[in-house]
Amino acid sequence: MDSLIRGIIKHKKLVIAVFLLAMLASAVLLLGVSVNYDLTDYLPEDSESTVALELMYDEFGSGVPNARVMVPELTLTEAAALKRDIAAVEGVSGVMWLDDVEDLSTPVELMDEATVRQYWRDGAAMYDVTIDEGMESEAVAAIYELTDGKAAVGGNAASTASMQNLVVSEVVGAALVLVPIIILLLLLTTTSWISPILFLLTIGVAVLINMGTNVFFGEISFVTQSVSPIMQLAVSLDYAIFLLNSFGRHRQEVPTSEEAMRLAIKESFSSIAASAATTLFGFMALMFMRFGIGSDLGVNLVKGIVLSYVSVMVFLPALSLACVKWLDKSTHKPVIHPGKRLGKVFVAVRIPALILVLLMVLPCYLAQTRADFLYGNGEPDTRTDYGRDTEIINETFGVSNNLVILVPRGDPGAEAQLAGELADIDHVTSVLSYAGTVGAVPEGFLDESIVSQFYSDNYARIIMYTDTAEEGEEAFAVVEQVRAATQKYYSESWVCGQSANLYDMRDVVTADSTLVNWIAIGFIFLTLLVTFKSVTLPFILLFVIETAIWINLAVPYFTDMPLVYIGYLVINTVQLGATIDYAILMTNGYIANRRTMPKREAVQNTLSTNFESVLTSGLILSAAGFCLGFESSLEVVAELGILLARGTLLSMAMVVLALPALLMIFDPLTAKLTYKAGFLKKTDKEATDK
Repeated sequence: MDSLIRGIIKHKKLVIAVFLLAMLASAVLLLGVSVNYDLTDYLPEDSESTVALELMYDEFGSGVPNARVMVPELTLTEAAALKRDIAAVEGVSGVMWLDDVEDLSTPVELMDEATVRQYWRDGAAMYDVTIDEGMESEAVAAIYELTDGKAAVGGNAASTASMQNLVVSEVVGAALVLVPIIILLLLLTTTSWISPILFLLTIGVAVLINMGTNVFFGEISFVTQSVSPIMQLAVSLDYAIFLLNSFGRHRQEVPTSEEAMRLAIKESFSSIAASAATTLFGFMALMFMRFGIGSDLGVNLVKGIVLSYVSVMVFLPALSLACVKWLDKSTHKPVIHPGKRLGKVFVAVRIPALILVLLMVLPCYLAQTRADFLYGNGEPDTRTDYGRDTEIINETFGVSNNLVILVPRGDPGAEAQLAGELADIDHVTSVLSYAGTVGAVPEGFLDESIVSQFYSDNYARIIMYTDTAEEGEEAFAVVEQVRAATQKYYSESWVCGQSANLYDMRDVVTADSTLVNWIAIGFIFLTLLVTFKSVTLPFILLFVIETAIWINLAVPYFTDMPLVYIGYLVINTVQLGATIDYAILMTNGYIANRRTMPKREAVQNTLSTNFESVLTSGLILSAAGFCLGFESSLEVVAELGILLARGTLLSMAMVVLALPALLMIFDPLTAKLTYKAGFLKKTDKEATDK
């Protein structure tokens, strides 16, 4: 290892050049990274809605209608002509409208009223459009151009198109807000005006390499694209701060900067590795989810932490030595430097703080399990075109959600009976099937394009509409009733559509939740056990951070706000992995001080010494969360950001208020159950110090 360190120091210019070239190459590769915006693509391959969708593509050549296109001020003739034009748009694989189920030569007054209102109201036409995956942005833009901007486009494809246009700009926007905040915080707490630039450049290089190397995975999810860069930057910035602080201390002890850096790398190698390991194991737990978003995000964050660690241990030493003269010229005293009194204040309030925590822990634990959850992308943001269009469509045609049922072809009687039973289900507004809707006309007398909407060679397709949202109790109840009804008539049947997708997603991610949490806790417990060689300390530290997580996730329940389940699932592991470091830092300081001090003095000294580091790191991570929360128009990303910001602040509060009390209360037990603890023996003075 010593020869490796000396090699980094000796060839610092080469090291800098290699990292900068890797960064530039990754920036080019980043252009080739494909982003997936459809959460349902990450469902397990054996889930019913996934199998049904694949079958639909195989049999009918298109998927479930995923866009609602409303165009006002049209006659029926103009609407029929526009349908053909929309169908010709590149990326559009299917368009369904009134002329697919009714003869337009028949007066509207004689048509089925429910069917007409599904597609035609007050001179406005509503088309159910199927847009191919990957073509959403281009197709939606072409539809707007085709209708001279008069169209309002909603649905899942429009949501995806909106995300495709916004994700990159929103990540850049969040970074432009976050970076100045980070620089300001670092300027207030460091001793050099340029060290914040070195920190950001070091982690920025790692972030770019991480993003660029995603090209080797084929594609990543929009959640990963939005969250991972900001989170990697915020979580791993500590590593750079630790190393450069160590370098500064050793420069006061040895004559040369090179020797000081050698000692700093050697000193920081294991401590930064231990800090990175807890974060890495927390993120790694996400990879065990059956729901593919967890694996996608987990792999990316794990890769990011490893790259940040390598960048800090290799690139930052070379960069710092190259800039050592600038570091010397830009030194200043810390603007914020908490005094020793701060430790006494926190120790003085430790018992009331702990009592408050104990009173809150059980209600918050129960509350966070009973929150109302959303399993998709959440409500559309009305700041976007998609959000405004969805509002316009819902005001004119009402909320509408479609489900598609595939059943074996060949039994028109069963098909008609099933269509009738489906129509009687609450919230079902319309059911379209060949046997039930257009079956009065023999197949040979109908245009093949109409027949092909309902029949393939092997399957019959029934399309139904509901007035529910895509998810929620009512939507999921309809899915259950539809599946139950189809099973009465057919031994083989398939139901797909966004509600069916989200229903299956609910089942998958709910099952993932317990598994992922226990894996994260297990990984980190073992890491703490090895780090401290103590039986009591892992339990104390996990209790502190898990309590902060429970309080964080209980807030939506007490404020009666639904919580996006992906945010709930991810924050359990992310908050644990990212903020357990604060508790480790405090506990390491306490153990070191406890070998020469009584317990009260050891806690006070630890708080006074380490509070600044916890404050700086916590504020940076919470600022990253707030930037995601307020910059993103995607509810799933914004909510994850707010959970991260609030959770970080709660973890900080628990570490400086509740952890000191627990360390002091369990001090005698920790002394006995920690390998070679070496705690100072209790003195007469401490015996009276309670």
